[in-house]
Amino acid sequence: MKTKNLVSILLIAVTTTAFSQIKFDLNKSNIKWTGEKITKQAHSGSLAFNSATVSLDDPNNPSGVFAVDMTSLTNDDLTGEWKQKLEGHLKSDDFFSVEKHPEATLVIKKVISQNNNSYQLTGDLTIKSITHPVDFSLSVYEDRIESKLTFDRSKFDIQFASGSFFENLGDTLILDEITLDITLLKI
Repeated sequence: MKTKNLVSILLIAVTTTAFSQIKFDLNKSNIKWTGEKITKQAHSGSLAFNSATVSLDDPNNPSGVFAVDMTSLTNDDLTGEWKQKLEGHLKSDDFFSVEKHPEATLVIKKVISQNNNSYQLTGDLTIKSITHPVDFSLSVYEDRIESKLTFDRSKFDIQFASGSFFENLGDTLILDEITLDITLLKI
């Protein structure tokens, strides 16, 4: 009987610990994106989180699910009419089809601990209802989590001016790699 009670107490303790998660201030957290043309001309902007959950109870196996509000997509390097045109184009079916796919997600699947606060992760990234694995780094600090992730837009059927879909684009070619710099501020 004592062994059964001890096992029950241990199971409750493990279950409670396994589900504790870091809380984030999503209003102050951000995602900065950068896309570049073959000419090295770049555009950058930001995105907001719908939700972010991370559990770091097991330092060798953190878990997490991140949901991004694609309707929040903005351009930060242009102003006025050109800013509005680029944002509209990025939200259109030429790029992210935001009206049809208002959310993108990233689910952590595999973690390799690099040192006390750095991890190399593999996750399933879903954009436009298409899912592909991505590798990225994550660093955990006392007040925040930072990550850098680069993904290939052509894998998510984002074809506009992509050399993966069209030939002879010359200096209108937009590179397929999009870089995300992510900062999640802890509460």
